[in-house]
Amino acid sequence: MKTRLILFCLAFSTAVSAQSIDDVLRSIERNNKSLQAQQQTTEAAKMEIQSRNNLEDPSVEYSPFFSRGVDGMVSSELVVTQGFDFPTLYAARRRSGKLQQEALERQQQAARREILLAAKNLCLDLIRLNQENELLAERKKNADELLALFEERLAKGDANILDVNKIKMERMSVQTEVAQNNAAHRAAVQQLLAMNGNLPIEFSENVYPAVEPIRDYNALYDEVMASDAGLLAADAAARAANKELTVNRQSWLPRLEVGYRRNTAVGEKSNGFLVGGSLPLFSNRRKTKIARAQALSAQLQLDDARLQAEAQVQSQFNEMQQLREAMEAYDVVLMHKTLRLLYDAVRAGQLSIIDFYVEADNVYRNLQAYMQLENQYQKLMAAVYKNRL
Repeated sequence: MKTRLILFCLAFSTAVSAQSIDDVLRSIERNNKSLQAQQQTTEAAKMEIQSRNNLEDPSVEYSPFFSRGVDGMVSSELVVTQGFDFPTLYAARRRSGKLQQEALERQQQAARREILLAAKNLCLDLIRLNQENELLAERKKNADELLALFEERLAKGDANILDVNKIKMERMSVQTEVAQNNAAHRAAVQQLLAMNGNLPIEFSENVYPAVEPIRDYNALYDEVMASDAGLLAADAAARAANKELTVNRQSWLPRLEVGYRRNTAVGEKSNGFLVGGSLPLFSNRRKTKIARAQALSAQLQLDDARLQAEAQVQSQFNEMQQLREAMEAYDVVLMHKTLRLLYDAVRAGQLSIIDFYVEADNVYRNLQAYMQLENQYQKLMAAVYKNRL
């Protein structure tokens, strides 16, 4: 039983420490301060929209009257009134309010998507930095072993000082790149921590997640145009603006007022009711024109968002194909095998140090270029699938 408990604790601690990209994104979604602020702002704005359709506060007026030569109050008047808009306006504003709340929710979803996409890009950068760090560690290990070997040969007279100095310079170059890699890694981790509300994150992946390749442009186009958060937010804003125009077209309807009136005098009391209204002859000026301009603006923004989305889909699809073709030109297995053969050859004395580093540097540059290319491809695919976050 004790052994099982220990194994369970070890498994649990491993699961907590080893976080995938999805784990990191879910954590940031819970803890990101900007997202939390956006949610509260959205809730406040939605409640404000709801409050616009409330009845106005009732009014109570009490007027005592006095007369010279008479002790005390001669008479009094109590008036209680309640004003309200024309009944059809409440229904129209309720429908408009629902659309405005939907637009706010869509805007929040778009903001959430951008924050999670930025966090995912940081994770992808950390994977690249981890891969580069492994490559640099291999270079440093080879340089250390060659330095020990050639210092021994130098002591025996089988090597010259130029070979030893060349290896030392390689070690210095590798150490510089390791320091730069560590600094970039630390900066990316700090950004992730800030996005996670400064709560700890343990991310040490060095392999990119599998992504679904896209072969059909039409399928990609249909998915993006149907699910793009920015496009959906613009569409909701346009529909809300059109509905608000409908509301303002009814603003010429009179406002109504009903109430209760009670008059008292010496020895006499009377009760009655009050019915009145007001015509918006001046308060309604230009409201419909303003709403029409806002609706046109929202529609134009929707059209622009649709054009931008279409252009982005086309450019992303083209870039994706080019990056995939470029990646296929690299034979990573062959490059690592070549490095091993070069290393074995220089240790066996079949290749000079100068020739070794000329050839090895070319291979290392190609490996780093491939890592940069793969990182660019992964970020592009993250942008393509950002609406799935």
